[in-house]
Amino acid sequence: MSAKVSSSLHQSMDVDERSISSGYAKPPWIFKGSALYQIHLVKAATARAFIPKEFRLVEAFGYTLGGFFLASYDDSPAGAFDELVIIAGIVWNPPTSCAWAARVLVNSDEACHHGRKEVGLPSQVARFSKKITAVPKRKRNRAFGFLDTFGLGTTLAHPEDLVEVKVSEVAAAASADICNIQIRSDETKVGNWMGPAIKMALPSFSGNTKYNSNLLKYSCHLHCRVRPVRPAVVSGALEDETEILSECKQTSQGMLENERRLSIAVMLSKPIIALQFKCLTMQVEAPVVIYPSK
Repeated sequence: MSAKVSSSLHQSMDVDERSISSGYAKPPWIFKGSALYQIHLVKAATARAFIPKEFRLVEAFGYTLGGFFLASYDDSPAGAFDELVIIAGIVWNPPTSCAWAARVLVNSDEACHHGRKEVGLPSQVARFSKKITAVPKRKRNRAFGFLDTFGLGTTLAHPEDLVEVKVSEVAAAASADICNIQIRSDETKVGNWMGPAIKMALPSFSGNTKYNSNLLKYSCHLHCRVRPVRPAVVSGALEDETEILSECKQTSQGMLENERRLSIAVMLSKPIIALQFKCLTMQVEAPVVIYPSK
């Protein structure tokens, strides 16, 4: 694929932006809720399809670090909504490296509009369907009794819930399934232990879209309780990634579909660590233009 998906492909207009009255005031914008941040090993060839030519992908042995950020906000400038940020990989632009989002899915027209116009994100409206299933209690393995005391064991003595989140992208009257995300609760002897309170920053690059053609840099400052959890299990129908890359159709609809399938490929890549964020307060700063559009 000679042209980058991110620079040649723009989203179809599925939001009537003229009818949206935004609750977003001046930055910084504050979001409160909970989230799962999962880091994956993503094939460099898959990630590179999203990266503008001005940036260089940070990779080693054919892979980069991508993954996803699945958040449920109880309070935000757009009210309560869910968000799935699919992260293609890490890109380098001296003197810093930042994450690059391949796709941002939200179940809020207002959040979609703001992400596109103000933050330069590849935002799409989506449907989030959630189902919680009780999982039968599993017998404790004695070998892990000591580790379980600190919440580090691999077997559970308490009942757990399986939370399944189905994400479907909505375009006009149609919809396209993106993925199913299955998250198991990690309740152990420590019960409601949520991990230490931390502050961290997640810098990102964005832009190069139909709605904001500048290349931007913005930062999310997080204050939350964080703990490592078992990675979520992601499923979704997808053919071979190599075929997607080699058979990219140059029509607008064909490129839209290829971008969607490559985003699914990122979600289906190999997880290496998952972090649960609770009592999350996220402050998003106004983006800074680093490369103005020509």
